[in-house]
Amino acid sequence: MPRHFRDIDDLSPADLDTVLDTAADLKASLDRGDPGAPLPDRTLAMLFEKPSTRTRVSFETGMTQLGGHAVFLGPEDVGLDGREPIADLSRSISRYTDVIMARLFDHAQLEEFCKYATVPVINGLTDDAHPCQTLADLLAIREHLGRDAEVAWIGDGNNVARSFAVGCGMIGLDLTICMPEEYAIDEEVLDRARDFTGTIETTSDPREAAAGAEAVYTDVWVSMGEESDREEKLTTFREGDFQVNASLLDSDTRVLHCLPAHRGEEITAEVLESDRALVWEQAENRLHAQKGLLTFLLDAV
Repeated sequence: MPRHFRDIDDLSPADLDTVLDTAADLKASLDRGDPGAPLPDRTLAMLFEKPSTRTRVSFETGMTQLGGHAVFLGPEDVGLDGREPIADLSRSISRYTDVIMARLFDHAQLEEFCKYATVPVINGLTDDAHPCQTLADLLAIREHLGRDAEVAWIGDGNNVARSFAVGCGMIGLDLTICMPEEYAIDEEVLDRARDFTGTIETTSDPREAAAGAEAVYTDVWVSMGEESDREEKLTTFREGDFQVNASLLDSDTRVLHCLPAHRGEEITAEVLESDRALVWEQAENRLHAQKGLLTFLLDAV
């Protein structure tokens, strides 16, 4: 059976370390001008129901650097459960390619795709989870803050937050999660995160969460597909002072954001453009982390 990557804890903690180590090695090799090509003649199919800049460019570039090839399939090419059943699409694409990345809205459709695929399937994002972003986040934290950092998430309990919480638990980070109650991560995700060695705490007070944190992570308050809830969510987060700004942070606190950012909403331009921001390192690490994942799933480590 193929090994799928639907969320971060589809990996064991040991496997996660291997993926991050491999990503770091590939990054160092690229910096030396000797990237290697551990996946010659392998093909990645990229299915996009939900648009993205970083996901497409990082996967396509990464597969090229690994010696392989990527094929882009947009919404008009795929038509999930429209033009043909997911099961048929999954079985067909599996016959043509070595690995599939799917960026979808509905996590249940991803699960259905995995059920019938005969090659590894990678979750490029669903409404429930964004594990590829978590790989990049953890790599950036390890590079700049070390393996035992104290970090905080301040903002919405969205797909990025859910995967990040579980990932922090897996590698032993101390994480404080700060969200309004009505937009908080559900208990099932918190239980998964707490099954590992990291310490996961929750609060509704942004200042309490930020105090002593080596890095504060935020993301947009209104995710793609939530436009009808925009005004309600903005009011809640603004009234709760959830914006990441200079007054919230200690002088040496670093800042994380998965991008795209809405300057003036969840984060100020001043903070995002300052030296404390690690967001560009995170963005770059999408490339390296996904290369590490691809080589792991295709047994090229």
